[in-house]
Amino acid sequence: MKAVVWHGKRDVRVETVPDPTIREPNDIVIRVTSSGICGSDLHLYEVMGPFMTKGDILGHEPMGIVEEVGPAITNLRTGDRVVIPFNISCGHCHMCAQGLMSQCETTQVREQGKGAALFGYTKLYGQVPGGQAEYLRVPQAQFGPIKVPDGPPDDRFVYLSDVLPTAWQAVEYAAVPPGGTLLVLGLGPIGDMATRVALHRGVAKVIAVDLVLERLERARVNGVHAIDLTQHDDVAEVIRELTDGRGPDAVIDAVGMEAHGSPAGKLAQTIAGFLPDAAAEKLMEKAGVDRMAALYLAIDVVKRGGTISLSGVYGGTADPLPMMELFDKQVQLRMGQANVRRWVDDIMPLLTSEDDVLGVDTFATHRVPLDEAPTAYRNFQEKKDGTVKVLLRP
Repeated sequence: MKAVVWHGKRDVRVETVPDPTIREPNDIVIRVTSSGICGSDLHLYEVMGPFMTKGDILGHEPMGIVEEVGPAITNLRTGDRVVIPFNISCGHCHMCAQGLMSQCETTQVREQGKGAALFGYTKLYGQVPGGQAEYLRVPQAQFGPIKVPDGPPDDRFVYLSDVLPTAWQAVEYAAVPPGGTLLVLGLGPIGDMATRVALHRGVAKVIAVDLVLERLERARVNGVHAIDLTQHDDVAEVIRELTDGRGPDAVIDAVGMEAHGSPAGKLAQTIAGFLPDAAAEKLMEKAGVDRMAALYLAIDVVKRGGTISLSGVYGGTADPLPMMELFDKQVQLRMGQANVRRWVDDIMPLLTSEDDVLGVDTFATHRVPLDEAPTAYRNFQEKKDGTVKVLLRP
């Protein structure tokens, strides 16, 4: 089969690799019909290379058709249409029972000290082959796959794999009070969808910050007060002026470890990128520092007693935090990988209704063949050609 394979920093290729097979009784194999490129994939493309191995298959946002089922699978059959959550969870362990599927004790990558295994996402999370491919082996298929109706195009459901539950959890964790204000930092796929979810759920005022014109315009069309970071010397002051001087009730950081305006963090990441993989891995495990401008802005502007919800990925082990400010302002922090299956029952009715209330049918900016993945990655990373969300079509 063809698959998107990692070869090094900013080097992904479409290659022929062995087809996946059933390895465990509760596996299935799907024929992938759509697979998204996620902002988190760009971290692998750029910063997280020391934890990758040449030949790793990328991708954690797939959907497709069931081709084979293991002997223990009774909930699915060949021909079913399914979306695959990015985290691999069993559905019956202590953590899954609490709705923390991203911490599943059955698939936890204990040797790395991490939570549930993820598709296509470094040896830190199990080095499980990903879904930017023609076929995908899906472990724990007695619980993970989300069966969806035949008929509507993939765009209607594919975001259940990551974008929708991640954005939904970000808004849930933000806990905006009635009549309150939410600030979203970053209008990539997660930030953009978080603004849509927030407005759908009745948040009175949604503000967002980004520096890409096309992304700002997308948000404004949906009723978001979008601020161009490049047009203001003190964006924090602009945000305070919009929120009676107090700041927003909650902030969603949908940017993460590669935020613009973080020269020290960028330098540290660049230095690590020049080291041999083994040395860079050790450096990042012990002294890794993220580019934290977005998080610092969130801490600065959030209202006293407010909440910061982190959905942007951070990987640093030595990130400095302004603990005095966090404590003094009585800020609440919530964060973590999305617990995909926890939110599916809330989201599914919005996708099966006739009204496309979240705009998923037109959410993708680019739909391209799998062979064009290297160019799509490059355009997404460089924010070219209006790229916000790419769907690969094997």
